[in-house]
Amino acid sequence: MAAATLVLIEFQSYTAQTPAIQRIEWGKTASGTPVELYVLDNGRGLIARVCTYGATLVSLEIPDKSGRRADIVLGLDDLAGYLKGHPLFGSTVGRYANRIGGAQFTLNGKLITLAKNSGRNSIHGGPNGFHKQIWKATAIETAEGPAVKMTYLSADGEEGFPGNLNVTVTFTLTRSNELRIDYEATTDKDTVVNLTNHSYFNLGGHDSGDVLGHELFIAASRYTVVDAELIPTGEIAPVKDTPLDFTIPRLIGERIARLAQTQGYDHNYVLDSGGKSLALAARATEPKSGRIMEVWTTEPGVQLYTANHLRNYKGRNGAIYNRHQAFCLETQHFPDSPNKPQFPSTTLKAGDTFKSTTAFRFSIR
Repeated sequence: MAAATLVLIEFQSYTAQTPAIQRIEWGKTASGTPVELYVLDNGRGLIARVCTYGATLVSLEIPDKSGRRADIVLGLDDLAGYLKGHPLFGSTVGRYANRIGGAQFTLNGKLITLAKNSGRNSIHGGPNGFHKQIWKATAIETAEGPAVKMTYLSADGEEGFPGNLNVTVTFTLTRSNELRIDYEATTDKDTVVNLTNHSYFNLGGHDSGDVLGHELFIAASRYTVVDAELIPTGEIAPVKDTPLDFTIPRLIGERIARLAQTQGYDHNYVLDSGGKSLALAARATEPKSGRIMEVWTTEPGVQLYTANHLRNYKGRNGAIYNRHQAFCLETQHFPDSPNKPQFPSTTLKAGDTFKSTTAFRFSIR
């Protein structure tokens, strides 16, 4: 499919107003810990809601080409829904996003054993990863737009990971219509770190059906090959002549039926940018609404996941979520990097600082 010419317009149906931040007491956990919800309004038609349970993006409202605003991320109605467990809707994922084979790795000559929560493997930080923790939040009014800074101390040994890890995740809703997520972490012992946000996007609206008609571009000519357990083999292969090739914009549903093993996309792409600076990783376009989302990141990889395991899941406002009703673009280092020395390193040395930025930029065609 040939790339379409983009004619970008502003969100003209919304009169610019003063950006705002609102803090809401959203409820308590079973142990009585309060959870807060922060509402960020950039004054130009974008509204984001982020809660302190799992540093979770609960909702993200964006206008379409007619000025009608819709929530473009899948989510739940209230805190109780999140506390019951969910497929990481909007969660901050850590200490290690994606998979670590055998739930173990060697660091400085010592075998580190992790909690298993995907067969014999570890995924997304373990069963009690960052997505189930209560974060501390501070509202910030920045020159770029309203922001909320979330902090969490991951104790030495949590889910098996070494080192006391101090993590900061800052969500900023800018006046230039982007949701920027800045990550920072420090540790007192050598450890591994791989952080991402696990939002499920549907640019037609969270309740608008499948995303197979979305057009997608990914700035990656290679991907990491995996085995039957979706653990990388170590091989990095070209996407050319495979269903994984989005170097030219294509519909998500055009070749998805060919991916029998995963029942859809669940693949880590090796970005051509190499993760050396903030660069375009992907662009998704929904033709009916005209919404466009670009993903920019400093990370070397991005995992495309097309909600392959959603089945009759009751979501926000009575919506029922099913397979392929959303896509995730999880910016990250590669899966199983601690066991693959040929991959970019995820080791964070004691005294060093981990930093990463991902920006979701929105426009209309």
